[in-house]
Amino acid sequence: MPGGEPASYERVAECAVLAERLGFDSVWVSDHFYLSIAKYGGGETLHDALEPLTTLAGLAAATERIRLGTLALCTPFRHPTVLAKAAATLDAFAHGRVDIGLGAGWYEPEFADFGYEFPGTRERFDMLEETLQVLELLLGEGPVDFAGRHYSLVGAQCLPRSPQQPRLPVWVGAKGGPRALRLAARHADGWNASWRWTPESYGEKARLADRTCEQESRDPATLRRSVGLYALVGEDERDLAERYRALQRWTPNGALDREPLEGWMRDTLTGTPERVLGLLGEYSAFGVEEVVVNVASMPFAVFDPAAVELFAEEILGPARDL
Repeated sequence: MPGGEPASYERVAECAVLAERLGFDSVWVSDHFYLSIAKYGGGETLHDALEPLTTLAGLAAATERIRLGTLALCTPFRHPTVLAKAAATLDAFAHGRVDIGLGAGWYEPEFADFGYEFPGTRERFDMLEETLQVLELLLGEGPVDFAGRHYSLVGAQCLPRSPQQPRLPVWVGAKGGPRALRLAARHADGWNASWRWTPESYGEKARLADRTCEQESRDPATLRRSVGLYALVGEDERDLAERYRALQRWTPNGALDREPLEGWMRDTLTGTPERVLGLLGEYSAFGVEEVVVNVASMPFAVFDPAAVELFAEEILGPARDL
């Protein structure tokens, strides 16, 4: 949060309501027992983190239009049948506004502290694959039988079904490795990649996604694409430089102190409105339909509400015409 205060439900709800008022299309929450930003240079301090599905249930009541998503649920933390039931119920609360993003999980200390085994990468992706398969079945029409190595179902049904039909959107959140894209092509509605990309590096992964879909006999145009990006817009070059200095001062542990603005701009959505819209046009050419905007230098943070408002004022309208 702007002053470094904990991410309480009340503050998160304020952000969601602000996003809806400003005209953003969606808001997304992460999935951690606590949030460590050491990976991003922010130091070893553990930060508060809200459970995502119950948080989104609260946001469903606090908002009316904006879509609500997870980016991304850690698959090993929940049995897929419980997840399917929770997702369908949440979608009912939200009147059909929910997206579920899933990932294999990565933060090992979190697993150990809360008594979860931390399997190797291959097994975590095996669990992700089975979870995607179970959701694909349970969020459709039942009854469902499934026999996997980690999960099994006999005559299971998810009733009542979620309002979105044939099912609510399910996303794979991953950098775009071969197996992740294969799972997305086989079992998901879309693929998200976050947080630092150049259009060129993303384009390489997008082309791999296209080839993977073709290998799986899927039309690449049916795999939805979203990308998460750190973002900062300035009214002009001088304003941008001032806002970047403010972002450097805000960034925990001085993690951005040694990175010049030019370096930060290289693989983030940063610049004047003209530059940012140009970058969005490049991503659109690779099939990206939605950008998850992180107006800060750490994931799932808001460093200055005024910076969010300026982004909305300068970018949202023109971006929809790309």
